[in-house]
Amino acid sequence: MSKQSQQPPDDMTQRAPSDHLGPDYKPTDQKPTATVSTKVAHENVTILPQTPQLIALLTMIRDKNTNRADFIFYSNRINRLLVEEALNHLPVHPHTVTTPVGRPYAGVAFEGKICGVSIMRAGEAMEQALRECCRSVRIGKILIQRDEETSKPRLFYDKLPEDVGERWVLLLDPMLATGESYIHPISRAGNEELANVVLEAAVETGRIG
Repeated sequence: MSKQSQQPPDDMTQRAPSDHLGPDYKPTDQKPTATVSTKVAHENVTILPQTPQLIALLTMIRDKNTNRADFIFYSNRINRLLVEEALNHLPVHPHTVTTPVGRPYAGVAFEGKICGVSIMRAGEAMEQALRECCRSVRIGKILIQRDEETSKPRLFYDKLPEDVGERWVLLLDPMLATGESYIHPISRAGNEELANVVLEAAVETGRIG
């Protein structure tokens, strides 16, 4: 295959936002340009910081030559970053502890309990990352499929912790397109269990390769 045929089409390249990435000590003109996600004008939406580490991981999983084992490994790394960022958005309260040398340490602790709810089946891929960050965390499941007659998302199955209404819910799904799949679980906040929801997802915006 020629080098020219390996290049993405011009329209695809133009759609992909880009930025210079690299360590702070290097001048901008010495940093490579890479595809990044742009910020959005919504205060309740947070995009992962577009760090060289994240972009390197995304490069690996987007490479058609990456084998299955490496794809799983690097995807799990990205899922871990998503979980850690989601935890940063949960409320905390002051919590002072005593260190082994007898000194006080003014820290914080999360307010309330946490649980995960994975949207089957793709969301189950993020459960490992959540368990690595939150020991003994409870995880529920929701299955949403399209109704053949109406073409609308329909809730087919859910199994949630009994006290889910008293917990902060991390909604797990690695793929977010139109967002219709989340209407059912999140809308339950108005009349049922899910009161506090933090959605974790990898958003695909346009074709970038």
